[in-house]
Amino acid sequence: MKINQLNVKNNIFLAPLAGVSDRPFRVLCYEQGAGLVYTEMISAKAIAYDNQKTKDMLVTSEGTETLGIQIFGKEPGIMAESAQKIDHAGIALFDINLGCPVPKVVNNGEGSALMKNPKLIGDIVEAMVKRLSKPVTVKIRKGFDANHVNAVLVAKTAEASGAAAITVHGRTREQYYSGHADWDIIRAVKEAVDIPVIGNGDVFNAKDAKRMLEETGCDGVMVARGAQGNPWIFYEINHYLKTGLIPNRPDTEMIVEMILRHKEAMVEDKGSYIALREMRKHVAWYTKGLKHGARLRQVMNQIVDIHEFDKMIHEILLQ
Repeated sequence: MKINQLNVKNNIFLAPLAGVSDRPFRVLCYEQGAGLVYTEMISAKAIAYDNQKTKDMLVTSEGTETLGIQIFGKEPGIMAESAQKIDHAGIALFDINLGCPVPKVVNNGEGSALMKNPKLIGDIVEAMVKRLSKPVTVKIRKGFDANHVNAVLVAKTAEASGAAAITVHGRTREQYYSGHADWDIIRAVKEAVDIPVIGNGDVFNAKDAKRMLEETGCDGVMVARGAQGNPWIFYEINHYLKTGLIPNRPDTEMIVEMILRHKEAMVEDKGSYIALREMRKHVAWYTKGLKHGARLRQVMNQIVDIHEFDKMIHEILLQ
């Protein structure tokens, strides 16, 4: 798949996920076949003020991931300057967040609140395109609410302002992540613009991805919650699209190996104290439906020493 001058290895992408798509998780998903992976949502203002926590979220691995930086804000100048400030060789593109539904973001006029102001969206895209040599893309929602479904208008505005691709999440801001994603709006956007369109929403397995591609005509698929605790989903989707066959799910030993690799990378990036606490949610996702998974999740919420982590994983899951 091609986004402007950028060639990506396939059209199945990992979504930007707050608190999830840090470097350790991105690398695992990329190894399993994600064509493009994204950072967590980065604040343009925080970059401008050299916020250390934001800098820590920008840890990258050149050569081991094709990486998109997702940035949010509402001032065109600050958005452009901040993106240029952090640009380096390991970044493949910059994506503008127009879909975050979190109240503190929306109430500040950012994220999905921008869906109510297509002109400002166009100004932001244009400002970033002028300052950056790399592709600038946008991630939008169906609209702000059921009475303001304007994804097609926003997509056309973004394209006219220089956006290289558009990701469409088929829910409004008011829906958050509830109900079902409307794939018809993805098809409508695809029919309205000439740049690549990536569909997003309710892709939890290989058949979902294939169905989205067929029903909407979109150029790519972005996987979000379906990847949590499941980096293998990218291999499964790509294999199914190529062969029509769904590979076997990973066995318990493979899951244990992935959990331990994930933990080691987390310790390397964030230290053992933070790694242990952040891995609790990942372990819950990895072991959902797994034999002894409930017991392991209970134990993980109690241990306070990272050295107990491996021991408990082996003793409980591989007993």
